[in-house]
Amino acid sequence: MGVVVDRYVLGAAQENCYVVRAEHGAAEAVVVDPGDAASELRLELAGLELQTLLVPGHSPAHLAFSTDGCLFSGDVLFQGGVGRVDLPGGDWDTLVESIRMLVDRFPPETVVYPGHGSATTLGAELLHNPFLVELRA
Repeated sequence: MGVVVDRYVLGAAQENCYVVRAEHGAAEAVVVDPGDAASELRLELAGLELQTLLVPGHSPAHLAFSTDGCLFSGDVLFQGGVGRVDLPGGDWDTLVESIRMLVDRFPPETVVYPGHGSATTLGAELLHNPFLVELRA
């Protein structure tokens, strides 16, 4: 079967929170990015192996997580957009290099679950995201 990902939109900022299970109906799960609404979810860590990736640019210590063809990008990469760099610690060149690392490391069919908005794939973003023109060259 494969990893099952459920999305919950929480809090005033409408942040995406993901609950990831090793298979459909599994009692244990991993919660990714619950924001300030963690108490709204009763869940434990599951038997999933997650890679932790340092992807600075939106913020200096921003992390993304990967497991079994899924990439939880937080506020680095969105469908049709990228994370803000106008906040303290944000840097455009660093953000682009972080996204370049993701594109180089993972196949195009990798499903991206962003911090806001709908899921996408790395390949779709590389082809169509207007903020990634310099990565297409």
